[in-house]
Amino acid sequence: MSEARPPRIVLVHAVTVAVDPIREAFDRLWPEAERINLLDDSLSPDRAKDTDLTNSLSTRIGALGDYAVLVGADALLYTCSAFGPAIEAVARRLAIPVLKPNEAMFAAALRAGRSLGMLATFAPSVASMEAEFEEEQRRLGVDASLRTLLVEEAMAALKAGDTEAHNRLLAAQAEALGGCDAVMLAHFSTSRAREAVAAVVPCPVLTSPDAAVLALRQQLRLSL
Repeated sequence: MSEARPPRIVLVHAVTVAVDPIREAFDRLWPEAERINLLDDSLSPDRAKDTDLTNSLSTRIGALGDYAVLVGADALLYTCSAFGPAIEAVARRLAIPVLKPNEAMFAAALRAGRSLGMLATFAPSVASMEAEFEEEQRRLGVDASLRTLLVEEAMAALKAGDTEAHNRLLAAQAEALGGCDAVMLAHFSTSRAREAVAAVVPCPVLTSPDAAVLALRQQLRLSL
């Protein structure tokens, strides 16, 4: 990567509600990075139709990664948490750093403690996220417990434009996770509820956009 230009980060979105949270995280934590947004808002509803991640969806996730390379990406960040295995395949194939939405947040959570909670709003993503969390435990050589609460009505509220209700619904469920060492907000879209959740739990509240931006910044700076 040339030092004469800012790093170019391609962001792949499956839902429009993920766009603002990652933009805000970059604005705060890495404003000099150049960002390119790729949005395919058919990915999320198509993913919700099947229990398992289909070959067709995996191919589409891979094609978006290939496009990122064509536009000169220095790194690639997927912002939807329901496509983990497909993103892992992209990471194995491409020469640039490829980050899954939650891997940096999982690592940060495991540094925070061993009893962890997670608030999710999109059911098809939960199984793959919990599997990714277990993989991160094995990679780091630590043993931790994870309790996930699914609050699907919060996503429905957010898609209807009611951010206040989205945040309130997540905060109401978060109280049950107050005994954890840290609480994770599972999706980029749920990060907008961080302040509401932090107001009702005594432990740190972690978001995937902040963790991902910090991880990418560190990784690319080390590669210069």
